[in-house]
Amino acid sequence: MPTEGWSHHEPPVSLSPRNSGLVSRSDSRSGERGPVAASEPPGVLMATITLENVRHTYVAPPRGPEDWALKGIDLVWSDGGAYALLGPSGCGKTTLLNIISGLVRPTEGRVLFDDVDLTDVPTDQRHIAQVFQFPVVYDTMTVYANLAFPLRNRGVPPAEIERTVRDIASMLDLETELDRRAARLTADAKQKISLGRGLVRSDVNVIMFDEPLTVIDPHVKWQLRSKLRELHQRTRRTMIYVTHDQTEALTFADKVVVMHEGRVVQVGSPVELFERPRHTFVGHFIGSPGMNVLPCRLQNGAAHIGAERVEIENPPGRPPDGQRLVIGVRPEFVTLAQEGLPVSIVRVSDAGRYRIVEARLGESRIKLLAEDGVSIPAGGAFVRFNPAHTRLYADDRLVE
Repeated sequence: MPTEGWSHHEPPVSLSPRNSGLVSRSDSRSGERGPVAASEPPGVLMATITLENVRHTYVAPPRGPEDWALKGIDLVWSDGGAYALLGPSGCGKTTLLNIISGLVRPTEGRVLFDDVDLTDVPTDQRHIAQVFQFPVVYDTMTVYANLAFPLRNRGVPPAEIERTVRDIASMLDLETELDRRAARLTADAKQKISLGRGLVRSDVNVIMFDEPLTVIDPHVKWQLRSKLRELHQRTRRTMIYVTHDQTEALTFADKVVVMHEGRVVQVGSPVELFERPRHTFVGHFIGSPGMNVLPCRLQNGAAHIGAERVEIENPPGRPPDGQRLVIGVRPEFVTLAQEGLPVSIVRVSDAGRYRIVEARLGESRIKLLAEDGVSIPAGGAFVRFNPAHTRLYADDRLVE
């Protein structure tokens, strides 16, 4: 029997690119498939992927919550979307990806494709294409042979192989490399081959990328990321992209799943994650600098930092259940003022288009962004928060 706290799960959410908000799993099970994109080739196989109460541990037997790599995941991935799994190293991203692909069987819970339980079905029967951190290519083969290999293995007619390989090579800018051996190519060109081998197949439910740009030179990463985005828009294949890099996630995905310590803490569009983080970790992890998190207290229903009252966007109608109350506000919404919270300026860093000002408020630090031309006091100063973007959190979760 799980100990208290293990069995709590957020309501399952559907990551549908056709909806601006999240819907419950029951809303996504009407049996109707979404419209097929005009560019989608006939016969393309896709599926709605459902994770039900998925938990996983590498420790046998687990003795406490810290032994679980995944602590209760309920998600519905609708077909045709571009999704990102974002979080720091060790948060469970790769474990979750490997559970979807069938490389790992979850300790608890189920994995369903179009409501069919595939939890115990092997990887080769799930119609999955997976691209790993390091390029997996056949160095002795030409680029053409590498791209054609999965089609030849499936007995695809030669004429269709020719058409498909050249079409994918054109998408990936590999047309001039088709007759070259893979061993002679750069790391980014080899990774393009890995991407292409997933794209040539019309029988895949989902293409999954596990930190695919790790070995790519920084100046090439943006080009490949843009190419992935373009490929998704052309093919409308379901793509799940695992990364710890917020820039990669936010520029690729329609919906981002943010993970922290084996849990999903928020699902949303890049704008939603920045504008309205529902967990302090999301606010801190996304954005540079991250969200300011400041201890506060409630007095007569109003939030206070020290003796100063702070206007917030979400004043609670009743005392929140959480034990630890904090205010979250991004540096973009903090300004120097003639009056307000008294702070001491401790550091000013030049970031080019603006300066990052770091101030001390008691035991806390506050960061704000100051444009060129704004006078910054050398010692004491006052700051104000934009109430529309200042929110109350209880035990790290947004008070609603």
